[in-house]
Parts: sequence; C-alpha cells; structure tokens
Amino acid sequence: MKCEVVFPTPLPDDPQKWDGWNKYKSTNPYERLCLDAEENPTNELIEEHCRELLRWWQKKLPLKNQPSNPVAQLLRAGLDESSRYLTEARMELLDPERRKKADAVLAAEAEQQAIAEFNKVLAFSIADGGLRPEEEKALQRFGAEHGLSEEKVLEFIEAKLKETGTTRIVPEPEVKVETTVAVAPGDTKSEFLRVLQLSGLDGESMTDDQRDALINIAENSGLDPGDAEDMVDEYLEEIDRKQIADITKAKAKPPTPVGRNGTSAVKGSPKVKVVEEPVPAATPKRAVLSPQQERKRYPNYSNSLGGQMFLIPSGEFIMGNPFPDAPPNETPHFRVTVTRFYMSRFPITNAHYEAFDPLHKSKRAPATGDRHPVVYISSLDAMKFCQWLSIRERKKYRLPTEAEWEYAAKGTDGRRYPWGNFDKRGDLANFADKNTSFAWSDRQIDDGYAESAPVGSFPRGASPFGIEDMSGNIWEWCSNFFEQYKPTPKTDPHGPPSGTKRVYRGGSWKSRFASLRTTTRSANLPNFSCNDLGFRIVCECES
Repeated sequence: MKCEVVFPTPLPDDPQKWDGWNKYKSTNPYERLCLDAEENPTNELIEEHCRELLRWWQKKLPLKNQPSNPVAQLLRAGLDESSRYLTEARMELLDPERRKKADAVLAAEAEQQAIAEFNKVLAFSIADGGLRPEEEKALQRFGAEHGLSEEKVLEFIEAKLKETGTTRIVPEPEVKVETTVAVAPGDTKSEFLRVLQLSGLDGESMTDDQRDALINIAENSGLDPGDAEDMVDEYLEEIDRKQIADITKAKAKPPTPVGRNGTSAVKGSPKVKVVEEPVPAATPKRAVLSPQQERKRYPNYSNSLGGQMFLIPSGEFIMGNPFPDAPPNETPHFRVTVTRFYMSRFPITNAHYEAFDPLHKSKRAPATGDRHPVVYISSLDAMKFCQWLSIRERKKYRLPTEAEWEYAAKGTDGRRYPWGNFDKRGDLANFADKNTSFAWSDRQIDDGYAESAPVGSFPRGASPFGIEDMSGNIWEWCSNFFEQYKPTPKTDPHGPPSGTKRVYRGGSWKSRFASLRTTTRSANLPNFSCNDLGFRIVCECES
C-alpha cells in the first residue's frame, strides 16, 4: 500500500513545512513512521525513522505549557499520544509475524479501495446508457494502474453491464465527403488527417462524443492519443481561420471547392494538396466575442454536484502587485490576456469532495459541516477530483492557473482585494480576528469564526465576477509550479512545466487582513496538506 508521506532529512522544525508528523495515529503502521510498505523497509530504516520522529516530538513537549501558542494548537493531542503510537508501530514492523499480518491487511484494504474506485469510475462510464470502446480501454488502464488484473476488470464490467442492462456501443462519426484530397499513403497521421477532413466537422458542430470517437479511431490506428488531440485542435483552428476568411471574401465571387484543412500545421504530418486560395497570414484564429456575447453564448450553470459555475469572460489585466510596498514574489507586474473560462462560485466543500472520496470524512477539520470548504487536501488530491468530475460530466475540469485565479479575483481595475480597496472589516472575509489566538490576530474585528466558515458566508466580499471566498477562509491551490514573475506580456500563461513547489492563493482564516490581497502568493510541495488549504475548480469553455 503506497505511503505518500514525505520524510525530509533533517525533519523541519516547523510542522507546517511537512505533513509526516500528523500521521502518527494512522491505522497503517508504515504510514505512522513515514515509510513506504512497497519498498519493504529494513529493520534499520524502521529504527531510524522511529528514532527521528520520537526526537522531533520530544522537542515539542515544552509547548504543552503554552496552550495559546499556534503551534501547540496545531499539534494538540500528538504531544501526549505520539510516543505511544510510534513505539507500537515500530514493535509491529520489527516482529516478522505481526508485520506479515499487517502487510496482508494493507494489501486487502488496498484491493478493496481499488475495487471501490473502479466501480465508481465504471458507474460514471455507463451513466449515459452505453459503454464505448474508448471508455472500456480507459477502465482497463485505470484497473491496471490500481493493481487489478485484466480478467478481474473484465469480470466487473460484465457484471455491471448485466446488472444495469447496459450494452456496449460503438459510435461512428458523421462522415460527409466534400472534397478530394491527395495524401501520402501509409502514414497514420496522414490517414487520420484525411478522416478529419472527410468528417466535415468544425469547432461549432463537433460534439464531445464525436471528438472522443475520432480520438479512438486514431488510437486504434496506432497514433498516440496526445498527438491525435493536438491534430484535432489544430485542424479545428485551421477550419476557424478558413471560415473567417470566407466571410470576409467578396460575396460576388463564388468560393472554389476546398478541403476542410489547408496546409497542416501539425508537427510531423504530411503536406496535403487541396484546391483553395491561400489563407492570409494576418487572419485571426477565431472570431472575437465581446463580454456580452460571451455571457450570452456561455451562460452560468450548475455542475452535477450542485456547485455553481460562473463564466469569467475573456479580458486583459495587470498581474502582480504594482504598489511600492509589494513583496518580491509579487513583482514585477505585467500585462496578461486571459481567455474565457468557468470558475466555481465557491471553494469545493466537504460534501462535494466526499462524493468523490467518502473516506475523507474522517479527515474533516473538527466541527466542520458539509458546506465548509474541504481542507487537508494536497494539490494531487485536488487534481484527482478534477479528473473524476471531468469523466463524470465529459467536460474539462481542472485547477485554475495563477493568471485565471488572479483575474477572477481582481478583474480589470487593479483593486487590492476582490471587493475593492477598503479594508479592516469583518463582513468581507474570514481572517485572523479576535476569535483566533495568533500573535498577529486583529483584536478589534470580529468576523464571527474562529476557524473556517461555511462557503458563501461573506457575500459582500465577492469579486467583480461574483466569485466568493477568494480571499480568506482557506488558501486555494492553483495548477502552476512556483516561479518568479518575468515582466513580459503573456496570453493564458500556465507557468513552468515542472518544479518543486505548487502555488496557492488567497490567504485563510489564519492570515492577517493585509495578506488577503489579490496578489498574495504562497507555495509548498504538491503533496502538502493542512487545515487551511483547499481548492476551487475551473471548467474550460467548449469551442
């Protein structure tokens, strides 16, 4: 059973810089000692981890006499209980017979969890009344990644189909022959490009099902699915450019019959000879819609969990902090263009996340209900939730980029906070006020909450786009790895492709008011989690 706890050397003195300390009470003895069962740790390694963890906790014992200390409040019962639980785990793993039994229990739990996850994905795959080939392949991959044999996966699928009366279906894309295209034979990319051209589909008419069917055709032909996705995207962009060019031509001259795709821009694809006039180099990629047109075309909606998704229209803004007192990681500021997207009105709640992972209920922060924002979530957990919701709804859900998050929070007028430039009010956000016991707590303000608040508790703090709880309450994961800003204009920036820390934004109930700025940034390891860090989601707009 894979243990995701990090055991840095030396152990950080600050408990907020790693999460291994809070596993001391886990039912998994390996996890208590920050060990990975799959790596079959030696007795020496078991002894070493136990010794270092006991030493770490021993250094924290003086905090028992400082109940108002924030670190003491964070560690709480561990100051009394950790030694016993760590020693029990050590004894269990050093005894061969007890360790063998523990391994068997963990293996059984892992298999049951894998089966439960698989059945959940299987239910979503057949939710529309049929099982497509690409969905069955995805189920096989999912099963293999979670340790289930191909035979067992097939057995589960057959049983579910029989139970629900669902059948396997093979969708076929609509094919309209409109042109004759000369293509070099024997090349899988050429053949797939020909299928795209013959489909007669464009960005407006291609449905998700048709796109999935086309990708499945490409995969069955031996083409990498990622390359196929790129080819579809570039094909649709070429069609958009062609349609715009046709609209601008003089109507008196009838158009010459042309293929759906001119000179392909796909890397590695062959040149395709078609009869058409060359597309002007300066032609824009697609028609530009005004914010009003975007709102009409992309109305707000509620997802399958009941969460409200608000449209954030395309626009430009100044990213970063332009004020003289700006911290170094918020400067320099620069201009960013953002393409429309949907964002969840509120952070993801306990109830919404536990529809994906029911086991998380045991990890809830004390005294929090269904409408409180989910916490103790790593960025990896958040991404898995987005993948699950994407499969469930056949939409593209993900974490927001830093640019999308900041644009949704501040709009285009450069405000300091989502609600504007005024501060020091308890009706705008949940932050470190008189209900908290931090050294920086503002004793003059009462926002009504000692820790997190149910989402939507501060409607006056909404951003220009109506997005709530963007400042305070909990920090929110973004998809970007951390990097210092560079003063160059950007369009839809996604940040570096890799890194050691992932960004989160917005401040929390532990933050001082001044840290609730729309430009405030922080970052930590992708698998880091704590009691004031959660996430919200975005959904990409269909073309």
